[in-house]
Amino acid sequence: MYQPIGFEQRSLVTSLGIMTYYTNEGELWQDNTEKETLVFLHGFGGGSSAYEWSKVYPAFAAEYRIIAPDLIGWGRSEHLAQSYKIENYLDTIREFLQKTCDKPGTACAKSDRAVTVIASSLTAAFTIRVAIAHPELFKSLILTTPAGLADFGEDYSRSLFAQIVSIPIVDTLLYNTGIATSGGIRNFLERRQFAQPKRIYEEIVNAYLESAQQPNAEYAALSFVRGDLSFDLSLYIEQLTTPSAIIWGRKSEFTGPEIGRRFAQMNPKAIRIFQQLDDVGLTPQLELPAVTIGLIRKFLPLLNQQSV
Repeated sequence: MYQPIGFEQRSLVTSLGIMTYYTNEGELWQDNTEKETLVFLHGFGGGSSAYEWSKVYPAFAAEYRIIAPDLIGWGRSEHLAQSYKIENYLDTIREFLQKTCDKPGTACAKSDRAVTVIASSLTAAFTIRVAIAHPELFKSLILTTPAGLADFGEDYSRSLFAQIVSIPIVDTLLYNTGIATSGGIRNFLERRQFAQPKRIYEEIVNAYLESAQQPNAEYAALSFVRGDLSFDLSLYIEQLTTPSAIIWGRKSEFTGPEIGRRFAQMNPKAIRIFQQLDDVGLTPQLELPAVTIGLIRKFLPLLNQQSV
């Protein structure tokens, strides 16, 4: 899988299995300065992995310590032959942050060890819940299209596609023939993630395909498309205290920006910034990485200044 120059692949053990992550510990980015940590968490979908942020996080490698994991069931991390539940990801995101938020031997629970997490879609929604339960781990949040996929009573799991994918045998058949193929990946990216299909190039398709074809990769993907991981984020959003910014593509399929605006209105004390991007879909970090980099650079000082 794609690994930016100057980044190394590492791993750690969580209660659910081994997680692989990428970090700028290579010689290219090393110096003697103490750097704050930015953690980049990818969203879910057929073939998702840390690649999703790989066009963005190298831009911050000279100034920050970068950590970008493959979540359990995705990319190069461990793939368990089981259905995944919401609690699995809440627990492993928390564990991962506790084990990597600072250099070995330091106490991550201290407020000066908190990190900024930049997360996408359903994972961003999970991250909000982790930040509510463990605010000491977080300095700020920058979230692209955070949605629980059952928000305000609009439950994705009741959709026809989710019901079809819930049928045994049919689910694995659909995954192997309609998701974990080059055509299936491109179709998913065109329909679900990108506003402009012309922005999808071969490297993106290949990176998603390699992740989707890992042994047992279907278990996490099918848990997602069945709606097993969906929840109503509106029931939690008012409890968030971590300073946050939200970026939302106007052409995000199934999860339009009106959902994000409602979240922001429910908790303006924590959600300080809501930025809509026109002509962009679910993953601006892949579709318009330069714009996403610029927004992150703009939001970081604003959020961190207000969090003091």
